[in-house]
Amino acid sequence: MIILGIDTSSAACSCAVTRDGRLLAEKVMNSALTHSQTLMPAVDEILDGEGLKPSDVDLFAVVAGPGLFTGVRIGVCAVKAFCAALDKPCARIDALEAMAEGTGFEGFISPILDARRNQVYTALFRRVRGKLERVSEDTALPLSEWLDGLRDKDAVFFTGDGLNTYEAYIRSAMGERAIISPMHNRVLRASAACFIAENRPDIHMDAAALTPLYLRLPQAERERNERLTRRKA
Repeated sequence: MIILGIDTSSAACSCAVTRDGRLLAEKVMNSALTHSQTLMPAVDEILDGEGLKPSDVDLFAVVAGPGLFTGVRIGVCAVKAFCAALDKPCARIDALEAMAEGTGFEGFISPILDARRNQVYTALFRRVRGKLERVSEDTALPLSEWLDGLRDKDAVFFTGDGLNTYEAYIRSAMGERAIISPMHNRVLRASAACFIAENRPDIHMDAAALTPLYLRLPQAERERNERLTRRKA
């Protein structure tokens, strides 16, 4: 099976192509250009490099959130367009699960994504003998509350671009129980989405069923609701 994976859910943009569980090509970009500018040229580049066309892809995997609202929509819309045009299935990949899968760490794993408004997107996973298990559902909450809930864990591996903002706070709160991912391994890679999709036929779906994974309303909707609430008051 040939799988094309796409991730535009964070500041970095990546795409990857795998064949039967083997990575063929991957491109990761974290530049000043927008995902709408970089994504499609990158997809063309990795497919052309392997002598493939979009029609050769059997399954399209997209990281559908949680993450940056505009970025998530770009990736989801791109995959919906591919699938609709080519009559191919897709897989909706959870960003936090993909980050945990990509670490390879044995033990408890907590991806941390900056959700802004003094909150983080996070969840708890555990890898035992190579198999990743979900311990908690995705959530958006203040980091202090999340770390309070990890007090009974002897060690937790933290990863994700939220560490760029919160690494010092996590180290202070968790002490030696915090294992911090190195800088080069904090970016979600589309290849992780491909590998999850390869092994999870239960998340394969038609393009019409593909929707973003939001943990809270986009900012525009939140601000609109706040204005309506003030008017009623």
